[in-house]
Amino acid sequence: MEIATTRPGSGTIPPRARLHSDAPQQSLDGAWRFRVSPSLRTAPDEWRDEDAADWGTIEVPGHWNLQGYGSPAYSNVQMPFPVDPPHPPDANRIGDYRLDFHASPEVLAHGRRLLRFDGIESAAEVWLNDTLLGTTRGSRLTHEFDVSGILADGVNRLAVRVAQFSDATYLENQDMWWLPGIFRSVTLLGRPDGGIDDLFVHADYDATASEGILDITAVVDQGGSARLTIAELGIDDVPAGETLRIPGVEPWSAERPRLYGATVRTGSEAVTVRIGFRRVEVRDARLLVNGAPIMLRGVNRHEHRPRHGRVFDATVARDELLLMKRHHINAVRTSHYPPHPDVLDLFDELGFWVIDECDLETHGFEHVGWRGNPSADPAWRDAFLDRMRRTVHRDKNHASVIMWSLGNESHSGSNLEAMARWAKLTDPSRLIHYEGDHASRYVDVYSRMYAPHDEVREIGEETLRPAPHDATPAEMHRRTLPFLQCEFGHAMGTGPGALQEYWDLFEAYPRHAGGFVWEWVEQGIAVDGPSGETRILYGGDFGEDVHDGNFVIDGLVDAHRNPRPGLLHYAAVIAPVAVNVDADRSAVHVANRYDFLGLAHVAVHWRRVVDGEVTASGTLDLPPCPPRSTVSVDLPEESRTDAAPRVADVLTVEAVTTVAAPWADAGHVVGSGQHVTEGHPAQPAASAAEPREDSVGAARFDVATGGLQALAGLAIAGPTVGVWRAPTDNDRDLGNDELDLPSYADRWRAAGIDRMVTRLVDLSAGDGGLVVRTRTGTPILASAIDARLRWTAIADDAVRLDVELEPNDAWTTEWARLGLDFVLDGEPLGADIAGYGPMPSYPDLRSAARFGWWHLDADDLTVDNVRPQESGSRVGVRDARIRTRSGALHVSTLDRSFALTVSRHSRQALAATAHNWELPAEGRTFVSIDLAQSGVGTATCGPGVLPRYRLPARSAAISLVLRHEPASA
Repeated sequence: MEIATTRPGSGTIPPRARLHSDAPQQSLDGAWRFRVSPSLRTAPDEWRDEDAADWGTIEVPGHWNLQGYGSPAYSNVQMPFPVDPPHPPDANRIGDYRLDFHASPEVLAHGRRLLRFDGIESAAEVWLNDTLLGTTRGSRLTHEFDVSGILADGVNRLAVRVAQFSDATYLENQDMWWLPGIFRSVTLLGRPDGGIDDLFVHADYDATASEGILDITAVVDQGGSARLTIAELGIDDVPAGETLRIPGVEPWSAERPRLYGATVRTGSEAVTVRIGFRRVEVRDARLLVNGAPIMLRGVNRHEHRPRHGRVFDATVARDELLLMKRHHINAVRTSHYPPHPDVLDLFDELGFWVIDECDLETHGFEHVGWRGNPSADPAWRDAFLDRMRRTVHRDKNHASVIMWSLGNESHSGSNLEAMARWAKLTDPSRLIHYEGDHASRYVDVYSRMYAPHDEVREIGEETLRPAPHDATPAEMHRRTLPFLQCEFGHAMGTGPGALQEYWDLFEAYPRHAGGFVWEWVEQGIAVDGPSGETRILYGGDFGEDVHDGNFVIDGLVDAHRNPRPGLLHYAAVIAPVAVNVDADRSAVHVANRYDFLGLAHVAVHWRRVVDGEVTASGTLDLPPCPPRSTVSVDLPEESRTDAAPRVADVLTVEAVTTVAAPWADAGHVVGSGQHVTEGHPAQPAASAAEPREDSVGAARFDVATGGLQALAGLAIAGPTVGVWRAPTDNDRDLGNDELDLPSYADRWRAAGIDRMVTRLVDLSAGDGGLVVRTRTGTPILASAIDARLRWTAIADDAVRLDVELEPNDAWTTEWARLGLDFVLDGEPLGADIAGYGPMPSYPDLRSAARFGWWHLDADDLTVDNVRPQESGSRVGVRDARIRTRSGALHVSTLDRSFALTVSRHSRQALAATAHNWELPAEGRTFVSIDLAQSGVGTATCGPGVLPRYRLPARSAAISLVLRHEPASA
């Protein structure tokens, strides 16, 4: 077996389209015999012929290191062995597969037979009945071998030797787990004489004439011809290959994925295809489909399941795409390889704009300054072209594919240019994408990753002003191209922040065509804990010497595809209907952000809630609203009459669907807006209870520290002043706008805000209250915050707390927050809040949050991040009841709102723990009332916290009422 070559695989037939045929096929999936050797040198030479009775078994499709044969490993850019192309390391596991099988009579009835492999990582040598069929390169690409004279009527022995690493590994360094094996299906195909070997459907659409233009090229065995039938269009048994102009055709789009069922047949075979008519083009630096600009509301999608890796499951794939549609996602970049072929059918059916990416990434060469990068080495040219050919030919008949992507993060070079040139000549109906070509020499769109907001604005403005006189020809060409962010908003941990600010820019400039959040799913590996519980692991958890930790845990959904808060906020950012309520509630403005649909399928409902009670509601008459237009609708008088709220007067307007879709029933929210009038709480009167240094009414204090100890029998400690949070993944990393600075987490640690110390300055009772003065400072340094806390008794079970906070002038770092921290005995049972929710929110991550009266269970309070970190904040809270096993603490504001965080874990525990399943049970409830907060940003990839959301040292004040309520209240 040769595993150190720069060439593509050998022995396969030319790549062709994946076709749905009535010709027979036989799955060879199931239990195979299997053995793994530590290296090629130690792997037996007689592996094809020896008795395999003592070998193990393995499921195909599957990865061997997820079935007990070794362990998975994760790295992003770092190669797990020396960058020494084309050589893999000696320590390179070799998996030998054996299957003895009988071919079905249906397959044997045809003289031509093919053996198809849809995915083998990373290189394979394939033998059938002691005949070498050939080799494979391109782990996520289809390889077919002609076995016509080799497949026998009787017992057949299929033997496949797979190398975990090979020369191909240098081209497949794609930010995912290294998971070797035959992980996609193996199939025998019976090919009829005179059958259809390949098909290329060209289904153009002329928007000016409302006319479809259809040309189907069929490659028929022995040079025969094929005929076409599309019953719905009145096309009956016409020769394939003729150009047909079809009036009245409905075009295909992601919003209305109209498909026409077609049959192409010869005398021996019938192939069915679903045809979508559409035209993709660039005009005036805009991305157009069917003559109209489109906006890509996208995600990057890896194929991953926590216990099965990249093994396909049809139900899981459909469900996740339906989940995307429910959250308004209309575009997928298939990062960084073509997905399982059946996923393309789902993209066509459900409606997605697709950037179909070639199985290529040479990112590991970045660590050696791109020295020896295969993209620029002619020795690798055939391998690059082979990968592109296999990508394009397999998926060329899918309407959803609007761009071919050359691959990902492979720098630049002539081999990439050759791929682009071949793809454009082969299929001029689609655009070419590649982010690494910043000069845009061989692409049709200007694509970037994680460009900061200011640069995105500048790129948008380029086409609105004349080019500079010294602009190069390359720059002039780039200015004619639409712009997209193939990756932005790194969805890792608590975040990503500032998505709304990105999207506002995308909407503001005609050149911008949207972007794709990185990434869709957290690629955690699931294992069973000692008690049978599921644990999610990440890089380094399997003993890897080279790994990138939890960088693989960076999805909008978790490994089991449960939405993270980032998905909910992203859905609100990209909602197809934008709703804005006038400040005086006289009218609502409804913006249709669909590219092709009007709003005939949408109803607009309004609801007014005052202090938690619905006082009025109704439905608005929505006038016709074509795509990319806005209408204004008057609101009724009862939406704005004076209500004198104590907490809040909230008007919510929602746009909902009136018809069911495959992904959602009627009533699905496609846009919403609010107007919130904050209330004026009644000012409580002080009680007659005489304050003392150790008590104020129902409150008991520690005279040594001035801290609260109990409130009407509820054990409670605090408040302490806090400006630190348990670092998020984004806090631990460097934003691309602050590469000259340490991470926030490092800055905070250096400033000592994670271990601040408080001393009592003064404690004085009198004048109806107890005044506690403290100074909270950082060790080693002189930075400090002075606090004045005035406690007043107002009832048998409640106290008023007036807080003034003032920092000194010695602060050298920005804060994470400015808050008051309390600790209650007993674990939290949940909380009831009047504020923005129900999901967590931060200053730059709040687009989906709506003001309401929310009931949160214990598991809703924080996010169960695989790597523990700060989570669970709710902004704009005016009233909260925190339920614990020991009782309930009711906190209400007398002036301004606050951000509330309630957790069963202390910040110190969160910061010190590597996995969620390692968090200690602390038996307490940790409550933070934040008067100010920093944003969360997206520094793991992209900019850090935008300046407008940063928190420099500042003063603040708030007045609160704290009340103890029985646990059963």
